[in-house]
Amino acid sequence: MRPLRYSINVTLDGCCHHEAGLPPDEHSMRYWTAEMERADALLFGRVTYEMMESAWRRPAAGTWPDWMDEWQIPFAEAIDRAKKYVVSSTLSEVSWNAELVRGDLGQAVQRLKQEPGVGLWVGGVTLPLALADLGLIDEYEFLVQPVLAGHGPSLLAGLRERIQLELMDRQEFRSGAVASRFRPARVTA
Repeated sequence: MRPLRYSINVTLDGCCHHEAGLPPDEHSMRYWTAEMERADALLFGRVTYEMMESAWRRPAAGTWPDWMDEWQIPFAEAIDRAKKYVVSSTLSEVSWNAELVRGDLGQAVQRLKQEPGVGLWVGGVTLPLALADLGLIDEYEFLVQPVLAGHGPSLLAGLRERIQLELMDRQEFRSGAVASRFRPARVTA
């Protein structure tokens, strides 16, 4: 069974709005590119899918936009070519190498996890909360930015039950950001 990894940038005060943290630098982009390449497919809710598509889909002309720095291109290429699954009750179709996920969320994601491969990657805010409540997330990965946002959506706000985590890995960046990877703690009787 392939694991489901939830990965997101978050500020020190728990804000996970994409504009609340530090702008990506070369080191964090290299890190996220490697993480993206550890996944067979990406799982997004509608909002995250549309945001990522607008930023990272290769333009029809085939060349990346001028605003994109050379060190951002490997990430753009990795996310552009990745298989994507989109959970949405409002979209009637998707493109960008994507497929809609319909029906019971738990059953649909369980089926995706049972397919062969090295892992699924989920980002965003609303969908990961639902998946955490269902106990379907196998790894949590947070890139904590040295910023206090003071407002915005917060990480897993509204989680129904506490999830105890065990640290798997930790990496520090020159910017002061810290990437930490956790797994749900195994309960011993």
